[in-house]
Amino acid sequence: MNAKKLGFGLMRLPLTDPSDSAKIDFERLCKMADRYMETGFNYFDTAAPYHNGGNSETAFRECVAKRYPRDSYTITDKLSLFIVQKAEDLEGFFNSQLERCGSGYFDYYLLHAMNKYYLDMAERIGAFDFAACKKEEGKIKHIGFSFHDKADILDEILTKHPEMEYVQLQINYLDWEDPDVQSKKCYEVCVKHGKPVIVMEPVKGGLLSNVPEEAEKLLKSADPNSSAASWAIRYAASLENVVMVLSGMSNEEQMEDNISFMHDFKPLTESERQMMLNAAEIIRSKERIACTGCRYCTDGCPQKIAIPDIFRFMNEISKFGSSRIAAAKGAYADRIKTSGKASDCIGCGQCEEHCPQHLTIIKHLREAAEELE
Repeated sequence: MNAKKLGFGLMRLPLTDPSDSAKIDFERLCKMADRYMETGFNYFDTAAPYHNGGNSETAFRECVAKRYPRDSYTITDKLSLFIVQKAEDLEGFFNSQLERCGSGYFDYYLLHAMNKYYLDMAERIGAFDFAACKKEEGKIKHIGFSFHDKADILDEILTKHPEMEYVQLQINYLDWEDPDVQSKKCYEVCVKHGKPVIVMEPVKGGLLSNVPEEAEKLLKSADPNSSAASWAIRYAASLENVVMVLSGMSNEEQMEDNISFMHDFKPLTESERQMMLNAAEIIRSKERIACTGCRYCTDGCPQKIAIPDIFRFMNEISKFGSSRIAAAKGAYADRIKTSGKASDCIGCGQCEEHCPQHLTIIKHLREAAEELE
């Protein structure tokens, strides 16, 4: 794997229409990919659900695969078991991904968003064997899985499937000691099994790029020129067993910031690491809903509720106070013109089943209806 630890996550790409995640701005993405590659980085990460039904994969093909030699980039894709749930569908799904990416083969292929439920499904439909078979065929170079569950389930997977080479974990300084996400415990399980870690959500879906004022003052006291996001990414990248840190870069400013500190990466000192854990305590005291905006909850919502957007409005109020209420209500009114209202929730629970953060979404939607409607 590339010694440079910054990976380009293709989950939150620039759009030509901010209200439609399928409308990716290819021109801007090409420029961002060029800038990323010219500075020595080459790791791209995508998945079929990103940007609504394969559009992220297609964007990778158009902006990278068609424009660069195959040996100049690394591409990771995923087997999404919340889409493919039958053994007879594995081959077709995989081939459609290869076609959309235009890469010929995948450098890394991960079973997507594994937890206890998807572990049982993966074993039932032969997903682990399928990935291993594709590796033998040369269509995959390395196999692994991304993970959203407790540390004991991760230990169970790695014990049963030592053939898995990598684990992609959600790690950031806010979740490091979190009892639900268990970033630290999961990381330690990977170390125990000798599996290198790829980090996702180092900035927790952007939440750690815009921290409460009290936490920002703490970070600025250490280095007034470093962004809040840079501290978060450096925290994850400083862990010894981490080989890659993904950043879902949505614009040129985010990319330039990331390149500025990851091109010649310097790990955190122990005092800096402790300062960030102190910042985490401050943030935890302010944040209301720990939503990362991954949008797994929205795919099957029968009411078409834009849950992450609604939660973002709620967090704006909780972190920045009453001065944000009017703006949050205005943004909410605009958003529900094209999606369901918080009060439309029927409590079916599919969103909570798919939430990597284990949020009590139904309860939070009721609160949002009261506050924003």
